[in-house]
Amino acid sequence: MSSLDLARFQFAWTSVNHFFFVPVTIGLAFLTALLQTSWHKNKNPDLLRLTRFFGTLLLISVAVGVVTGLVQEFEFGMNWGAYSRLVGNVFGAPLAMEGLAAFFLESTFLGLWIFGWDKLSRGVHLACIWLVAAGSMLSAAFILAANSWMQHPVGYKMVNGKPQLDNIAAVFTNPVFLWGYTKVVLVSVTTGSLVMLAVSAWQLRKGKDRGAFGHSLRLSLIVLAPAITLTLFVGDMLGVVEGTYQPMKIAAAEAQWTTCQPCSFSLFQIGGGNNDHTPTQIIEIPHLLSLLATNSWNGKVVGMTPLQNQYAAKYGPGNYVPNVFIQYWGMRVMAYLGGLVFLLALWGLWLLWRKRLEASRLFLWLATWAVVTPFLMNTAGWFLTESGRQPWIVQGIMLTKNGISPSVSFTDLVISLVVFILIYIALALLFLVFMLRYSRRELGPGPSAAAAASDQAARVPSMLY
Repeated sequence: MSSLDLARFQFAWTSVNHFFFVPVTIGLAFLTALLQTSWHKNKNPDLLRLTRFFGTLLLISVAVGVVTGLVQEFEFGMNWGAYSRLVGNVFGAPLAMEGLAAFFLESTFLGLWIFGWDKLSRGVHLACIWLVAAGSMLSAAFILAANSWMQHPVGYKMVNGKPQLDNIAAVFTNPVFLWGYTKVVLVSVTTGSLVMLAVSAWQLRKGKDRGAFGHSLRLSLIVLAPAITLTLFVGDMLGVVEGTYQPMKIAAAEAQWTTCQPCSFSLFQIGGGNNDHTPTQIIEIPHLLSLLATNSWNGKVVGMTPLQNQYAAKYGPGNYVPNVFIQYWGMRVMAYLGGLVFLLALWGLWLLWRKRLEASRLFLWLATWAVVTPFLMNTAGWFLTESGRQPWIVQGIMLTKNGISPSVSFTDLVISLVVFILIYIALALLFLVFMLRYSRRELGPGPSAAAAASDQAARVPSMLY
């Protein structure tokens, strides 16, 4: 492996691991806010206990997520110095906004929410958790704006050979950003819903607090159904946008080497990788690729071979085809698992309508194990998006091979990669242990009840005296 390969693998490792926690944090913050809002309206003590219970899982995700995300900031300077020097005038702006605005908004009000029980008024305390949810979504918006600029650069002009930001509004109205950010928010809500659904289903299977966890089971299912439905729709629209600005990515997702019109979508195929341009497609669905890539029944999809020739003529000699295997199967893992989650949500709604939701042992068992699906979908989506951009680190402006720091050594990369792998495995195990431990606990009393009990106990000695 070369230094470039090691640097790419290191950033991929840290990014994928960090992205395990981001959707959980955004989704659980939103759902915890919904639980507390419900308690605020009807004063049901079970909803208060659920708010504290799932709020604890939220805090675990935030704590580990922050640690895993900090490393990426240093990687830009250490491993990707050439990239940072070239595009820092553009890329740095949304990242600075994320750190100075969104992160401090989220962390400040998260602290107030943690320590504000029985100290802040109910209305102010409720506002804190909603601001935490808003801060987490705002943080994702700034980061996605920077990433979307790498996918489709806008709002800049070239000054002395370097892109310089001259229209921040264009960055935040970038079509890739608008559809990509919408999908990330929906994916996060889907992930949070599946986590809450799995925990509630497990608790109900064990017969614990059926009344309380029945509330969270229904809430997670009611949120999950529209979230996964919209995710599938927005994912389709994002494919159309990427087909416009990154046609190579869409062609690789179908291993489509030749131009087609109309284009079918294969549910499965043999071959079609970078060294095999004649795949054997299994179970083709006519016109589906045309719909996914162009929103047209007979839409045209340019193949990778003619695109390679176009890029070589425009940008110079080189290989502009991404890893086709990753693209093809990344698309299908994401789409197929999304379809299964959609069916699970529909089944759950049907059981809820029939008033048999909590009595269905099979559904509760499947809902418990369905918690694995969002992490597989999110990872597949990340590979589809980031691997599909290769060999560009910034589409049409800078190749990935030119973005690595010239001074970074092979030995430094090996040592840091080994250290990061060990640290991130330890953090993942720590996260898993704490999440399993706290998600299997029984619901405790609400903070108000605990405070009242403590206050009553303090009065007993004086009363006896």
